[in-house]
Amino acid sequence: MGLADHYLTEGERVVHSFHPHWKRLIVPFLALIIVVAVSSAAIYFIPSDYSYSGYARIAVAVVAVGLLVWWSFIPYLQWKTTSYTLTSHRFAISTGIFNKSDDDIPLAKVNSVSSDQRFLERILGCGTLRVESASDKGEIDYKDIPKIQLVRQELFKLVEDASDGNIDGK
Repeated sequence: MGLADHYLTEGERVVHSFHPHWKRLIVPFLALIIVVAVSSAAIYFIPSDYSYSGYARIAVAVVAVGLLVWWSFIPYLQWKTTSYTLTSHRFAISTGIFNKSDDDIPLAKVNSVSSDQRFLERILGCGTLRVESASDKGEIDYKDIPKIQLVRQELFKLVEDASDGNIDGK
């Protein structure tokens, strides 16, 4: 997870690396349970004496597999292939299942760091990290950041160190 060592520049170290918060997986997990339950019930209740019962069961199974892929497997892969890496020099975001997108924000370009948490997010310990940088993108929101206060604190400290010219945190 995160940046491999060969992608780090000289003197750069990984401070924190993580996926989005697990709460993103709640709806896909519920979809998994519901699709399996409904398709199992549908297959069970198809009458055996029905002349096309085999085809009907196969059709239910095919639809169920399609829904599982669409509603559960793809969201899981999106969660698994999204990583946030905070290094001593940058904040790197990597996303994508087949096509990969990498976005790096040099810490020296970060103007401000803030966070937002709704009530449920405070209970779960996650939130939205807002990073304002001196780049074309300006203010960027990263949702479902786990341990938001720790990440915000680490990012803020590293930004302060970068602005002081102390990028190694010593």
